[in-house]
Amino acid sequence: MSERIKATAKEEAERVRDLATEAARSGAYIYPVKGIYYFISHRSLWKPLMSKLAPIISTGVGVTTFMFFFTYLPQAAILAIFNGPLAALTTILLVLSESSTISNIMSRTLFIEDALVDTFDGTLVSRNMTSLVSEGRQLRPGSDPMGKLGKLLKKPFARFSPDAIIRYIIYLPLNFIPVVGTVLFVILQGRKAGPNAHTRYFQLKGMNNRQKEEYIEQRKAAYTSFGVPAVLLELIPIAGLFFAFTNTVGAALWAADLEQRGTTAPGLRDQAKKAE
Repeated sequence: MSERIKATAKEEAERVRDLATEAARSGAYIYPVKGIYYFISHRSLWKPLMSKLAPIISTGVGVTTFMFFFTYLPQAAILAIFNGPLAALTTILLVLSESSTISNIMSRTLFIEDALVDTFDGTLVSRNMTSLVSEGRQLRPGSDPMGKLGKLLKKPFARFSPDAIIRYIIYLPLNFIPVVGTVLFVILQGRKAGPNAHTRYFQLKGMNNRQKEEYIEQRKAAYTSFGVPAVLLELIPIAGLFFAFTNTVGAALWAADLEQRGTTAPGLRDQAKKAE
């Protein structure tokens, strides 16, 4: 039995090592940072965010204030049982996570769904990916990437699903485990956030569900390495919704680089249409 346990532990350690190596080689973890710099340096991409700035800020401030006022002390008392002196810090992280999640749910549902689609498409246009974007919307002539965006032909960004909320609630108790639990919580959130960031890309490529699952499975380490820093940025209260836009830019930059490197099957769109 002890030998079997050792063999299993060794296999798991090797699997984690391989995934970490694959994630490092992919370079996907840098795209959330690239998204920040690209967004700041391309003023035309600010338009969708600026049009929604007032409700985004008011929602973030209101939710974060409410959560700290009403939920910090009760949760700190519970976490103190498990985390001891670290409870003060872990509770802050937990409340920030909860506030960010609630703010994102409300804002994405009520305000910024279309704005994120425009930001993703506008970034692709700025990288000369007009043929790809034209699969999902009409394009106008002009030099301004955002000004070229016309009517949507396909609208992929679904509102927050019950599954996302349920998954968040299931993962939440991990924060009871000092330090390690919080790290696992962020990693699990990031594992889902990575593929979600490319929802628009998958649609523009014409992938069906099976093709998406296969594509993501082959790149699960890369998507997790993108998702973890993206989640951490969006955990920042109020500013988290600003980072939702920069993460969208980063995801679009990654998609553009994948296209330029030809790492998606060239006949994928035609295959998807035949499958339909």
